[in-house]
Amino acid sequence: MTFSHRAQAIAPFYAMAFSEKASALEKQGHPVIKLNIGEPDFGAPPPVAEAMQEIVKHGDLPYTSALGLPALREAIAHFYQLRHQVTVNPNNVVVTAGASAALLLVCAALINEEDKVMLADPAYPCNRQFIRCFGGKLSSVTTDAHSRFQLSAHSVKAHWQDDIKGIMVASPSNPTGTSVPESDMQEILHFAKTQNAWRIVDEIYLNLSHAEVPKTALAYDKDAIVINSFSKYFGMTGWRLGWCVVPDAMVPIMERLAQNLYICPSTPAQHAALACFTPETLTVCERRRDILIHRRHRVLAGLEKIGLNVDVKPDGAFYVYINVEQTGLSAMAFCEQLLQQQFVALTPGNDFGEATGDHYVRLSFAAAEHELDEGIARIGKFLRSL
Repeated sequence: MTFSHRAQAIAPFYAMAFSEKASALEKQGHPVIKLNIGEPDFGAPPPVAEAMQEIVKHGDLPYTSALGLPALREAIAHFYQLRHQVTVNPNNVVVTAGASAALLLVCAALINEEDKVMLADPAYPCNRQFIRCFGGKLSSVTTDAHSRFQLSAHSVKAHWQDDIKGIMVASPSNPTGTSVPESDMQEILHFAKTQNAWRIVDEIYLNLSHAEVPKTALAYDKDAIVINSFSKYFGMTGWRLGWCVVPDAMVPIMERLAQNLYICPSTPAQHAALACFTPETLTVCERRRDILIHRRHRVLAGLEKIGLNVDVKPDGAFYVYINVEQTGLSAMAFCEQLLQQQFVALTPGNDFGEATGDHYVRLSFAAAEHELDEGIARIGKFLRSL
């Protein structure tokens, strides 16, 4: 059997690969602490879980529109007004089978063979693979601590080429947990628009920003395409439900693609997700956001105590990007040895950065506090053994 060049070119997703290794060690009886996966330990808010139980009892769960339940699209649009003080037309909201499906549809809608797309390095690895799967070429811009591992208005303009068709920005970012400053985001979007390039902004972690009123890119650019998810702020990772907001002309394109690629998002998940936007659920989610901010402080203090460098403190999401260059180990070797010797799973930066990823590892503080404390203590033991 011969496989496509596209399939063979896709690199492993190391975060998941280390999860498999960690699970294998657990089966052998080892007490593994998993700080490698971006999965909140809270689970779905109780009102959402209760809504799902009621929905499943009825059993009548037909396909929905490929664009999602009208009521859910309206609820998401209202959420933008409530949370971000931006008016969104429900017709421009597309509910998807997770944010990954939103990225899949958007890339399918916009990217032709050989099209160049600008994005930061480091970045979420699947974004690169989506671009490549549709024949696009990466125009990666290496970032560092000085730019908070984010694209800046200066770097975008300095690296711009006439054949770039679009730009992809993530704020807050996975793996670094850092955000693009508002002034830079506004300038980046405006510049890309003047170049007739489309703009995708990954806002999956936006509602976990430390800002009281986090700004969506739609506040600066009504024609930007924004991606979001029920997985992170609402803690619904396995429910596989997300959304995007797209310009008017793009809605029928997204509908046709969704119809053909997966028919529609999960019907029960969509109905249950309506409970996400009640005052009760939003109160729960805001309390959880405060807990994550507390964990951030705890983790940063713990890492400083054991002598590990965090070049840039995160201001959103639930990740810390740790510089391990001082240990003399590559990121991959650091993660492999830490897992085998101290049974702590982290993710090597090679997942996210092709330029400097070998010097960094990602720690997710979405785990419970006692696991974070024990995990950092074990990492300290590992460092002392080197």
